[in-house]
Parts: sequence; C-alpha cells; structure tokens
Amino acid sequence: MEKLTFELQRLYLFAGQQLDGAALDLVNAAGMVRTLVIDFHKAAEEQHWARLCDVANALQTELGLPAPAVSVSGGECYRLWLSLEQPIPETQAKQFLALLHKAYFEDEQIDFGRSRIDLPPSQNRATGLWAAFVNPSMGGALAEDLGLEMMPPEAAQAAFLERLSSITEEEFAQALAKLRGKQDAAAQAPAAASAPPARDAHTTPAGLLLKDATLEQIVLHLHAMGIEPTFRHVLKN
Repeated sequence: MEKLTFELQRLYLFAGQQLDGAALDLVNAAGMVRTLVIDFHKAAEEQHWARLCDVANALQTELGLPAPAVSVSGGECYRLWLSLEQPIPETQAKQFLALLHKAYFEDEQIDFGRSRIDLPPSQNRATGLWAAFVNPSMGGALAEDLGLEMMPPEAAQAAFLERLSSITEEEFAQALAKLRGKQDAAAQAPAAASAPPARDAHTTPAGLLLKDATLEQIVLHLHAMGIEPTFRHVLKN
C-alpha cells in the first residue's frame, strides 16, 4: 500500500495533500489544478477504446507530452490521466482541455466543471465493479465491462504508475502553443477555402467573351483550342 500511495501522491496529489478515501480533489482551495482527466464513454464496436488510443498517441507524438495513465471507471468509461509537475490555474486547465477536445475528440462529451473524481483503485458503487489503472496494451480487453470484478493487486497498480512521469512546465507550455496553433489554422481554413483563387494575368477567365478580351487573351484562348491565329491588316483605299 505504501508504494501505491507514494505513486498516487507523486503523480496526482498536491504538495502536502493526503489521500482522503477514494475521492480526489481536482481543484484545490487556491483554484489550482494538478491532474487532468479525460473520459471516453462506452460506444458501439469499441470505438471508445479506439478513440482513447488515438488521443493518447496524439498527446505523445503531436504534442510531445509523456504517456498518460489509462484506467477503467468501473462500468462507465475509459479514462486518461494527465499529471502536471506544477499545478496550473483552473481557467488554464479548462482552456487546455477545451483545445484538446476541439482538436482530437470533439464528438465525445466532456465535463469541464468536474472538481472531484474517484481515484483508482476504488469500487464503483453503482455497478460493484472496480475502477483500476490498466496496462495500455491490454486495455481493449475491458471495453465491454469497463471494470474489474475483483480488487486489483496494489503492487500491479503501483507498477503501472511508477513508469509514468509528470508533464513539465515547458512541455505544457509547448503543447498549449501547438493546440492554439491548430485552432488558429482551423479557423483560417474556411476563409481560405471560400476566397476566390488568385487569377493569373496570363490566364483567360472562364466564360470570357471575346468582345471583352484583350488581344493577348484572345491569342491564348485560340492556342488552348489548337488554333494558330493569323492577323491581316486591311489596306483602305
């Protein structure tokens, strides 16, 4: 138990905070956040597991963050747990989650107002199943039940956590900047798509009437049709 408690405190608790049952305060009295939790609710054909994998991979490969912990809630959803080395203001935590949500899992519902959560391992009172941290390579096997029938071994829970590291201030700042960049790019894309294409000065506009065309445009138009124009001057008497 001491090893598991140490790992939970190292990753998810505020400095000086003690475990108080299963519930974890995500926001402290000063309005700071150290743990970000993302839910992936049960969906058809194990899409919730596929979506979690996509987001977990994006966090690491696209945003440069360390691997998050993976858990089952005891019957409702999968969860990703992101540990911050230094707490951040709640408003910044919500902004980060909102940008993540927009970029990677917009079709998944998200609770931005959650301030407490049951910390694994703990028993889900509604289902009787156990919430637990799981090996990411084996998590798909729990896609149906999303929980364990028996309390998980504490040594195994500690082992899943000991290999994880917290997000440093620099890593968080870089990831936040990348997410803001993605949002800005997405906002500019519709405007770019609706703007008329730049017209080449040497290209004959579609549907151009010859009476409106310059001599150069007429020549280009005839060349495009495979016609070599011949111009003759008429001498007037």
